[in-house]
Amino acid sequence: MQEEVVTVKNLSKSYNNDLVWENINFSVRRMENVAILGKSGAGKTQILRAIIGLTKPDKGSVNILGKNIYALKGETLINFRRKIGYLFQSGALYDFMNVKENLLFALERQPIKRSETELRKMIEKALYQVGLTGIEDKTPTELSGGMRKRVALARTIVLLPEIILYDEPTTGLDPITSREINELIIEMRDKLGISSVIVTHDIDCVKMTANRILILDKGTIAEEGTFAELAKSSNTWVRAFLE
Repeated sequence: MQEEVVTVKNLSKSYNNDLVWENINFSVRRMENVAILGKSGAGKTQILRAIIGLTKPDKGSVNILGKNIYALKGETLINFRRKIGYLFQSGALYDFMNVKENLLFALERQPIKRSETELRKMIEKALYQVGLTGIEDKTPTELSGGMRKRVALARTIVLLPEIILYDEPTTGLDPITSREINELIIEMRDKLGISSVIVTHDIDCVKMTANRILILDKGTIAEEGTFAELAKSSNTWVRAFLE
């Protein structure tokens, strides 16, 4: 069995006495894609934020690559977070920067100082890996929604993360472009060895990319398993959710 790169234990969180989640437990193994499904407002994105340490739970722990993310502080936390890529739902590209500058913005804030030649090669490689070459001088406003998602993914993988957190990676995309993004998520796992947590409402995305699926309901993980296993669940709500 592959080692666990993410271990979530007894995670609980409430806001103003409103329960978000209670005693959430799950793990992600190396080179595994785990998808989190649930109704809107179920707290799926908050779990991603908890994994990276942006949301602190009321109780529980998150271990990333063997380290408790909540025990890390200051510069140590900032440096450690570089091992974790986060693909925002919106892409979060800077419209006033071109593609090259967006990727450079991430690279130039790393503790390792690289030459211009090294930086150029890293940018070219990342864009090649997401199927985009020769667009370094274009701005995000000149790109389609799918291309912007690819650039955002390139900006994530250019930092060589070991884990990527995807927040609704196919939202707003047409079926063909969604499939292309799904294929890239699989490539990130199979070719680069990246483990992923994927929050999505897109059942096709889940079916294509996920090794395991977590169903989040009423603040807890209601069921866990592969798509095939959950499709045979005795829980009619779970089966309906996957249709």
